[in-house]
Amino acid sequence: MLGFLKRKKEKRGPFVYLSEPTFLYHTRTERAIVELIEEKFDSNNILVPSKYGLRDTSGRIKDAEIFVAVAPLGKFTSLVGREVKLAQELGKPVYTLLIAREPDGLVYLWVEGVPEEVEWLSPEETQAFSFKFAHDEYMAYLKTGLFIGSRKREW
Repeated sequence: MLGFLKRKKEKRGPFVYLSEPTFLYHTRTERAIVELIEEKFDSNNILVPSKYGLRDTSGRIKDAEIFVAVAPLGKFTSLVGREVKLAQELGKPVYTLLIAREPDGLVYLWVEGVPEEVEWLSPEETQAFSFKFAHDEYMAYLKTGLFIGSRKREW
């Protein structure tokens, strides 16, 4: 209720810049990604882009000690791709977090650098991918019961 009275957590660990597609903002997947970063790099000093809305945060990449790019289904959206290229140009250590769906849930795989098999999407391909992704999630939601809800939805 009185959020302004809430004590800020003490920052620890290296500054990690997280680059993720906007369709993962404020989801369980984003929370899981932040937890994975905290565990892997022993840091809670993470720039989470969803906290900034749709404002551009790429100016902070130069301050990052570690850059983490999220590739759902093995794809970099155009925004994530631009930020990865900037981080590489600045000589930042880049890690890719691949996310795949399995029947039991999501699988997360850390890769140091950028794997060759990651697909780099153009702005047009990103729009189509985001639309298909949202459509598939919405259809899964309808199939599981619009009024009952489902705990099986992972994203």
